[in-house]
Amino acid sequence: MEKPVKFFSGRASRVLAEQIAKAYGADLGKESIVQFSDGEFEPSFEETVRGAEVYLIQSTIPPSDNLMELLMMIDAAKRASAHNIIAVMPYFGYARQDKKGKPRVPIAAKLVANLLSAAGVDRIITMDLHADQIQGFFEVPVDHLYSSTLFIPYIKSLNLPNLIIASPDMGGSKRANTYAKFLNSEVVICYKHREKANVISKMMVIGDVKGKDVVIIDDMVDTAGTLTKAADLMIEQGATSVRAICTHGVLSSNAYQRLDDSKLEELVITNTIPKTHKSIKVKEVSVADLFASTISSGLSNQSISDNFIC
Repeated sequence: MEKPVKFFSGRASRVLAEQIAKAYGADLGKESIVQFSDGEFEPSFEETVRGAEVYLIQSTIPPSDNLMELLMMIDAAKRASAHNIIAVMPYFGYARQDKKGKPRVPIAAKLVANLLSAAGVDRIITMDLHADQIQGFFEVPVDHLYSSTLFIPYIKSLNLPNLIIASPDMGGSKRANTYAKFLNSEVVICYKHREKANVISKMMVIGDVKGKDVVIIDDMVDTAGTLTKAADLMIEQGATSVRAICTHGVLSSNAYQRLDDSKLEELVITNTIPKTHKSIKVKEVSVADLFASTISSGLSNQSISDNFIC
C-alpha cells in the first residue's frame, strides 16, 4: 500500500510551505503550537502521521527558536511512528560557520547537522548551502538544490547587451564561474578585506567592467554592505548597470536602506526567507515549484538531476 504523504510547516516558513504543498497538490497538515508564558513552546501534530512520509518545512533563520521548533517537530514525528521524516530547509541557518576561522570557535554547521540527525531526520532537502561540502556533515542523504535553475532563465530574459558576471568575493568565484560558463560571459571578482564580521575595510575590482552590464552572483545577502559597495565601485569604474542575484535574502540591519541608497539597479532573491520590508529594488522568485518537483521525484524514486541547469 502506498505511504501517505503529509506536509507540515514551522512558523518561520508558513507561506512558502503552503506554496510548496499546493504545487505538489496537497494541503498542509493540521498542527498547533502551545506557547508557555516563559517563552517555551510545544509543537503538536493534530492528525495521525503513523506510517506516513512526513515533510517538515522550515527555514532555520534567527531566532534560534526556529531551529529548535524544527528539531522538536522531527522528534514528535519520530515518536508518532512516521515512516520517513524529511526536513525541507529552504535556508539552512548557521551555514556560514562551516569551518574554524580562528581558534576556539565552533563549527556550527556541523553541530546543526548532528542535532538534526540526533532528532531523527531521515533526509534533508535544502538550497544553495554556503559551502557544498556541508553536505558531508550529514549522516543522512541531502538533496542540495541550486537556485541557478531559476536565476539563469531570469538573467537570459534581461537580454543584457554586454553581460558580465561578478563574484562579490574570492570565495564565490567558483559559483560565478559556473554561471559565466553557462551564459558564455566573462567574470570579474571583487576583492574585499574585513576587519570584523559585516564590516568591509577595503574593496577593489579585479577585471574590467567599463561599458558592461554587471550581474553579481552570491548565495546570500545579509546587511547588503558588500553588494552596495561593489555596485557603487563598479559604476565609478564605468559599468553601464549593476544588479545582484542572491539566493537567500537575509537582509538584516539597515540592508533595505543601503539598497535604496545605492547605485544597484535591482536585487533578485528567492523566497527561502520571508521578506520583512518592501523595496522597489528587491524582486522575488519563488522556489515552491522546484521544491515540489524534487519532493515528487523523490517519492517516485526518480532522479532529480533534471531540476539542475548548472
